[in-house]
Amino acid sequence: MLINNVLEKNIIKVRDYKSLVFDCDGVILNSNQVKTDAFYQAALPYGKTAAQALVNYHVANGGVSRYLKFDYFITQLVPQHASNITGPNLEELLANYAQAVLEGLLNCEVAPGLDKLRKATAETTWLIVSGGDQAELRHVFTERGLAEYFDGGIFGSPDTKDEILEREINNSNLQKPALFLGDSRYDYEAATRAGLAFIYVSDWSEWQPSSTLVQEFFANVAKIENLV
Repeated sequence: MLINNVLEKNIIKVRDYKSLVFDCDGVILNSNQVKTDAFYQAALPYGKTAAQALVNYHVANGGVSRYLKFDYFITQLVPQHASNITGPNLEELLANYAQAVLEGLLNCEVAPGLDKLRKATAETTWLIVSGGDQAELRHVFTERGLAEYFDGGIFGSPDTKDEILEREINNSNLQKPALFLGDSRYDYEAATRAGLAFIYVSDWSEWQPSSTLVQEFFANVAKIENLV
């Protein structure tokens, strides 16, 4: 786990951004392991080797949508690891995954300090930009009483994070200066391409960037509550 690299001056600046963009898994919800387990279980009909290969690909590509990951699984990993097995098709894999993950999303830990940060940034627009399924995200956030925090909207796949950020910037819903709070390499790269500042939220992350990357290119905070 990386140490907290957010100095007091960075914390003060959080309140000065016009928009805060949050990833969901590993930032708002402690759900990275929920989804990792769901990927493994969904792919298990193709055997343990293929299922683990999907998990490895999933972890290495945090923040990328399930649609792209299962497509890669079917087209690339199954031929390599389970060419002699007939298993679920793409639609069935997606359905099995969604069923496995929903219960976990409804019951996993919510980031401590979220309400306090919302009150401290009352004039700031909040958005969710996630690789998770958009309809599923909106259902989960409504059920858990979190949707009201995100006045700028809750967005997810099948649109990519790059597409969502570009669209919301173009329609003036996401106004700069803006800050992306994420926990994956893709979060950092998408934020950079969109011209957003970035904070790496490390405590629940499955990505471990080098200390050099953190020190030179973005700040690190262990938890949301450390920003308040």
